[in-house]
Amino acid sequence: MREQFLRPGERLDDLQTNGYYIIQDPKRFCFGIDAVLLSSFAKVKKHEKALDLGTGTGIIPILLETKNEGSCYHALEIQEESADMAARSVRYNHLEDKIEIKTGDIKEAAKIYGAASFEVITTNPPYMIGAHGQKNDNEAKYIARHEVLCTLDDIMRESSRLLKDKGRFYMVHRPFRLPEIMRTMSQYRIEPKRMRLVYPYIDKEPNMVLIEGLKNGKPRMQIEPPLIVYEKNGDYTEEVLRMYGEMKQRQT
Repeated sequence: MREQFLRPGERLDDLQTNGYYIIQDPKRFCFGIDAVLLSSFAKVKKHEKALDLGTGTGIIPILLETKNEGSCYHALEIQEESADMAARSVRYNHLEDKIEIKTGDIKEAAKIYGAASFEVITTNPPYMIGAHGQKNDNEAKYIARHEVLCTLDDIMRESSRLLKDKGRFYMVHRPFRLPEIMRTMSQYRIEPKRMRLVYPYIDKEPNMVLIEGLKNGKPRMQIEPPLIVYEKNGDYTEEVLRMYGEMKQRQT
C-alpha cells in the first residue's frame, strides 16, 4: 500500500500522532521544528476555515487538524512536486474531507480562494530576503528559504484580502526582520496582537519568532514568555516535547 503513494527518492515518515504519516523527499525540503511550533501556536476554533500559505509538503495543515476542531483546512503551494507530495499525504491519511491542497502562487491567493474566505491563515514563509545568504544548489530548498517567488509584502497583502474581519493570522519568522514584519502587518490592517520569541538555548539569542495578528484589530500586543527549545544537554525542553505530543524526540 505504501509503495503506491511514494515516488523514487521519497520516504514515508511516521508523525507519531493520530496514526498520521507524511511523505517527504530529503533532496527537496523536509519539515523542521518551526512548523511544529507554529502548529502549536496557531488556534483554529470549531467551524472555522483555515488556510496555510506556502504549505510545502503539507505538514502544518496535517498537524493543525490533529490539535484543533476547525471545519476544514486548505493549503496553497507553488512548487508542483511539493504540492503533489502534500496531496498524496492527505490521501494516505484519509483526510480528503478535512484538508485540500492546491497548486498556486501566493501572489494570486485572493483570486484563487476569494476575498474574506477564512477565519485563520498560517504561514511558515521563506525567511531570507532575495539572494541574502548562501545560495543552495537545490532549487526546491532555495525557494523554500529565500524570497524568490514571494515576499513578506505579498504574504501580508494576500492574507489581508483572504481574512474575514477579525480573522487571525499566524506566522513563524526570524527576529532580525521584526521591524519590517510589524510595519507590513500594520500596513495591511493585520494588527500584531501576540508574539513569542523562540530561543535555541536559554543563554543564546532568539532565532525564531511566533506572531499572531488580527484583521482590523486594535493596536495592543501581548508578549508571551520566551520559548526555550533545548536543555543544556541538547534534549528538547518539556514544553517542546509537549508540543510534539507523542512524536518521538529527535533533532531537527
